[in-house]
Amino acid sequence: MIRPLFTLFATALCAGAFAQSNGTAKKEMVPFCIGFYNVENLYDTIDSPDTDDAEWLPGANKQWTGSRYQRKVDKTGQVVAAMAKDLNGLAILGMAEVENRGVLEDLVKAPAIAARHYGIVHHDSPDRRGVDVAMLYDPARFTVLHHRSYRLVNPADSAFRTRDQLVVTGLADGDTLSVIVGHWPSRRGGEARSRPNRILAAELGRRIIDSLMLAHPNGRIAYMGDLNDDPVDPSVRKFLNTTGVKGEATGKRFYNPMYDLYNKGIGSLAWQDSWNLFDQIILSPNTVTGDGGRYRYYGTRVFNEPFLRQTEGNFMGYPFRTFVGDTYTDGWSDHFPVFVILVRDK
Repeated sequence: MIRPLFTLFATALCAGAFAQSNGTAKKEMVPFCIGFYNVENLYDTIDSPDTDDAEWLPGANKQWTGSRYQRKVDKTGQVVAAMAKDLNGLAILGMAEVENRGVLEDLVKAPAIAARHYGIVHHDSPDRRGVDVAMLYDPARFTVLHHRSYRLVNPADSAFRTRDQLVVTGLADGDTLSVIVGHWPSRRGGEARSRPNRILAAELGRRIIDSLMLAHPNGRIAYMGDLNDDPVDPSVRKFLNTTGVKGEATGKRFYNPMYDLYNKGIGSLAWQDSWNLFDQIILSPNTVTGDGGRYRYYGTRVFNEPFLRQTEGNFMGYPFRTFVGDTYTDGWSDHFPVFVILVRDK
């Protein structure tokens, strides 16, 4: 059975602000929420000659028709709209398992989120299945200044292909904020056998982070993604250089707010009655403390609302996915989304 939701010690008020008690006084704060969501195979129905997307065509075993695709788009939009809805919604959303820019253009037009006019940042990756990472952003709250993607290579395997890591730098109410979105190599073939590929991904992420810290010493950085490893695994803890203790997040060591959630048994996906927290958002030290800018860290959440869960059978409480094998179940995703809350004084 899934563990209870992580509690947010905040009361939503009008205009997206909320009050925090400070002795007898109450300070009003404005939230800025950053999310990540592995949407589970958001493919269109068009054959792409450069990728292996055959299973996502109308005539394949999955019978991926236009109506099913549109339903997936609309349901994904409903999830995005529901995340942080009492905290002025998501200002930024990193995404994994999107096929191309076209599916993102359809998503931002979904009825549940169309009024937000989300902007899109996307680069094609060399992944053989054709899935990419991407980022949506609310242009009223975040201004994109620069973006690029970084390729992950394996010097020992010239045939190695995986998702790029996307880097977007912009302004959030005057704060320079860089967001890195990754989808690290899977555990296919076994966790131990595939571990070196995720260490390579962590090392690439660390190089990106170090270059950003050099270019923007006071800039905030959020590293997010489906890492296919948990917060306690060496790739995340050692090679990306993270800690689950706020006071230890200094210098180049980043704070991973998902660490405590993982230790409490809260996960974003499940497999064989075991929960993993592969979906993580990791923050630079100044993002936690607020030093050198306006925004600071407030809280985090795995968004595991009841409507996103399987309600019956052997997998009750698991994420309610779109497919189980080739069987269409009309769910949402095999991952729960996650988000962190930054705040500034109103």
